[in-house]
Amino acid sequence: MSKLTPAEFFPMFLEAIFVIIGLQFFYTAYRTSKDSSRDKKATTVGFWLILGILFALGKVLPPKISGGLVVLIALISLVDGIKIKGIKEVNEKVQIASSKRLGGKVFLPVIVMAVLAIVIAKIIPESSSSVLGLTAIIAICYAMIMTKSSFKDMLNSSDRMVQQVGVVAILPQLLAALGAIFAAAGVGDVIAKIIGGIIPTVNPWTGAIAYVLGMVIFTMIMGNAFAAFTVITAGIGVPFVLAQGANPAIAAALAMTSGYCGTLLTPMAGNFNLLPVALLEMKDKNKIIKDQALLSIILILVHILLMRFWAF
Repeated sequence: MSKLTPAEFFPMFLEAIFVIIGLQFFYTAYRTSKDSSRDKKATTVGFWLILGILFALGKVLPPKISGGLVVLIALISLVDGIKIKGIKEVNEKVQIASSKRLGGKVFLPVIVMAVLAIVIAKIIPESSSSVLGLTAIIAICYAMIMTKSSFKDMLNSSDRMVQQVGVVAILPQLLAALGAIFAAAGVGDVIAKIIGGIIPTVNPWTGAIAYVLGMVIFTMIMGNAFAAFTVITAGIGVPFVLAQGANPAIAAALAMTSGYCGTLLTPMAGNFNLLPVALLEMKDKNKIIKDQALLSIILILVHILLMRFWAF
């Protein structure tokens, strides 16, 4: 039997990670189904069950079935069919005692995960697609040992976080897919034609403004700077900035961080602006965006100046 190379192993391992995530969603569906007092029980169980199927079996499901399941969970979200209830909370006295006992050590699993991800990716470049999943598993095991938690405690904590996040859990995957669809559909070319008709004279100033604002606005629409980058760079960056002699490395880096400014201003960036709201149970769902708005606007102006005077 031939030995698996890293290039063969890590894509397989990535699929295994998706299966593990799917199993977690199955567990949440199971826990939800056991709550007899829950409102909208059927749709809530259905949402987590379908999400588990998409993650665990997505590799083998026909595309049309996967697409139909995505539409179905979107419809469940549209009618507000997911309710958070019956989450097994940790005793407050236990939390306080653990906090005092662990202190700053509570951050060690995250640090271990980050450092290992960098080291492993550097040593084994083929691991880049699944290294975060691998180090996340290692960090979870380390956290369980450090806190002396059981496997059941870990499952309950994961279930609690999954339910608190709610429908936002699927947003990153949907936005990534949307970015791929936009790029394949040639949206960048359409944007280039629109911008070309709006900008009367192409010069470094207009190019810088168009590139930065294009990244900001498109990131706000898509909620993901990475997804916006390909489309906006093809539609605006190349014809209006790089074609004028701008440094590609500097211009691209500033465009990406310009997109992050847009991330601060949109609820579509679920991981950054909606997830904290859900976890902290904040009443104002837009509180985080409101607090970030002024800083984001200042950073956008700074990016325009940097794009104009540093990239060119």
